[in-house]
Amino acid sequence: MEKRNKVFIATSLDGYIADKDGGMDWLHSVPNPDKVGMGYEEFIAQIDALVMGRKTFETVLSFGIDWPYQKPVFVLSNTLTEIPRKLKNKAFLVKGELKAVLRQIHKKGYPRLYIDGGKVIQGFLNEDLIDEMVITIIPTLLGSGVPLFSDLSDKLEFECVGSRIFLEKIVQNHFKRSK
Repeated sequence: MEKRNKVFIATSLDGYIADKDGGMDWLHSVPNPDKVGMGYEEFIAQIDALVMGRKTFETVLSFGIDWPYQKPVFVLSNTLTEIPRKLKNKAFLVKGELKAVLRQIHKKGYPRLYIDGGKVIQGFLNEDLIDEMVITIIPTLLGSGVPLFSDLSDKLEFECVGSRIFLEKIVQNHFKRSK
């Protein structure tokens, strides 16, 4: 199976994934009484495992909910020393150079990866390791916060292969890497 690294993430209208305090309450600024999934279920069905950073992992743990992922989660961290016991066989620590980490994950039989977390996405983009991005834009201006994108070593070209509107206010764009 072809190896693919994909991003599925929401941003504010001005490109932030969290506010200046790391908060994400603004993600729910558009009412969604019918709990429209906005393509997440379709997306997750196309991936084999997730790769996320420590901060994203800790954020998910802070929600105080049952572990939301049915697929293996690889947590990129140079500071964590262990995964909570309750997540044994669900989440795994990985560290090192991104291409080596990818080889390690692929050897375990996971070629299609969901890349999540601001710094992790930025690192993958900086090494030209992202094949697709689904970016959902919430129509809120934060003014500052945690940006999705940062400086890149080289320009990367993507092609928009689809756009959808959810709840009459939220725009979702699907981009594929042009190589």
